[in-house]
Formats: sequence, C-alpha cells, structure tokens
Amino acid sequence: MKIENTKAQMRKGILEYCILSILAKNDAYVAEILKSLKEARLIVVEGTIYPLLTRLKNAGLLSYRWEESTGGPPRKYYQITSKGEVFLKELSYTWEDLKFAVTTITHTKNSNDE
Repeated sequence: MKIENTKAQMRKGILEYCILSILAKNDAYVAEILKSLKEARLIVVEGTIYPLLTRLKNAGLLSYRWEESTGGPPRKYYQITSKGEVFLKELSYTWEDLKFAVTTITHTKNSNDE
C-alpha cells in the first residue's frame, strides 16, 4: 500500500468542507481558492478543483457570477448559496465529531502499553 494514495484520499475527503468554508467568508475565483488552500498547506491542483466546484454548483451549494478583470479575461467568482450554508453547517458538526473521535483514538493510551 502506498502512503501517498492514503494521504490523497484523506485530503479529498475534506476538500468540499474546506472550499465551502473559504466561500462562506468571501466570494472568490479559482486562483484565490487555490491560494487559500495552499496557505493552509492543503495543496490542490486546478484539475481537481474545477470538477468539484461544478459538482457543488450543480447540487445548488454554490453559484457564480462573471466579473471583468483589469488584467485579463473576466473571472468567475463563486459564492456559497443559502443551501450551501446549511450544508456547511452540517459538515461542521460532522467534522467536529470526527475530529473528537480521531483525537480520542490517536491520543488515548492503550491499556496494553502499561
């Protein structure tokens, strides 16, 4: 088993949550979303993010608008919808539960270690 595959699957599992969290703070275009993810050390390539944004949009969790850019072509700005905010809230509860469970499991001393 390759560790890189497992690490990639772990990152993919939380990507929707992270993208919705970014967009809950501010509308953003893809380069800004990628920058936020990179700053948080969650490296994602454009080829991964576009299908995910489309899936979230088709599910009614995101919408977008085009804005003219002073330095190039128009930019597609994504924003979270009210349905997306409800979905994000549910994901937040699930994340907190998972974080607690993983922390409990990984930081609890095994009785066999004594």
